[in-house]
Amino acid sequence: MLGKRLVLILLPWLAFLARMEAQIDPEHRQLVHLGYDQPLEGRGPIAGYAYYYHNEPHFVRENLTLRAAVAPTYLDSELGIANALSPQTDLGIGVAGGGFADNFSEVRQGNLRQDESFRGYGGQTSLSIYHTFNPLPEGRTPAAVSEIPLQAVLRNTLRYSTYETSSKTASDFAVPDDKVAYHLRAGLRWGGREPLMEPRAAGELSAWYEGQFRTDTQKYGFDRDREIEAQTHLFWCRALAAYTFSNNQRFEVSITAGATVNSDRFSSYRPGGALPLGAEFPLMLPGYYSQELTAERFSLISANYSIPLPAQFHLLLFGSSAWVDYLAGLEQPGNWHTGLGGGLGWIAPGGSWHIMAGYGYGVDAIRHEDRGAHSVSLIVQWDLERGGLHLPDFRKTLHSINPGSLRGGNQRF
Repeated sequence: MLGKRLVLILLPWLAFLARMEAQIDPEHRQLVHLGYDQPLEGRGPIAGYAYYYHNEPHFVRENLTLRAAVAPTYLDSELGIANALSPQTDLGIGVAGGGFADNFSEVRQGNLRQDESFRGYGGQTSLSIYHTFNPLPEGRTPAAVSEIPLQAVLRNTLRYSTYETSSKTASDFAVPDDKVAYHLRAGLRWGGREPLMEPRAAGELSAWYEGQFRTDTQKYGFDRDREIEAQTHLFWCRALAAYTFSNNQRFEVSITAGATVNSDRFSSYRPGGALPLGAEFPLMLPGYYSQELTAERFSLISANYSIPLPAQFHLLLFGSSAWVDYLAGLEQPGNWHTGLGGGLGWIAPGGSWHIMAGYGYGVDAIRHEDRGAHSVSLIVQWDLERGGLHLPDFRKTLHSINPGSLRGGNQRF
């Protein structure tokens, strides 16, 4: 049992990696990301990730980029083809699959319902088009607001998912049948954010639509008492800004809002937790369980501030507040939820290691018929490029704020 739990703790939320890129990334990257969020009372879904992220520009040919993310139970990859459709339009061909990425945890009013939770496995292929409206010459970074990149994304994904009961699933609970779903995503992104714990600077305005289409409505659960809709439509947007001052103090603030049409448990927004790289659009609420809330509509504001300390340490203060319109059947008293917290971070000289230990308090989280919850987290980023273990780089790029470096950095939510 201990070995099985360790495997589950180390597996990442890798479904998000297949949808993580908003365009082909021109930067050579080798990153190891680890994260774990532990509630101090109650029992929530396992919240953790562990994966190696590799991006290789000029893979085999000058116009090819290979992106791969490798986790204990999941592999995600995409081959990017620069200028495939026009000088401003790239193509991405993706393949992903493995175990546990489609796990589902039922949480109602602060209680993890293990008898209604189950495991999921899956694989997918994707075809993506990335178009930049205002490309800059290679090696040049924006010198004015008008030069900040504006990109359009169109992604087609075909995904197969299969489910099975866990040892805790109720014997009379029917898991969903195997299903094939077609996902269509379209979006506009102005600017973006690198997939790092604390990028020195970032800015983004983006708006997105995703349609999820299945052959028919599917029922599952106790006496088939819940549904997976045949068609679901999601709409969301984000505004984000991050900046590091000359004295190395840093702030980051974001506002994210979303709505759904024909939502179900698999397509709703699920705020909760404190892992910044656990989703492409992280809906963090410190102190809450990972994905504790289930919403048809939501608005969330999140902010953090970092203050440097001696010996490469820094103090981080953070907080989030969300208005939530719950999915039917998963309501709870009150529509506002707030989480606050702080942490102590350390960055190695040269930047190869970035480690953060944090504490979160969920002000409005329900625990044992009362309000208030505590959690602790540990987040680690290891940059192998800075640690001297990188593979040979074919060409240095200097795009600190360019169409490929700027991106949101899910599982989607």
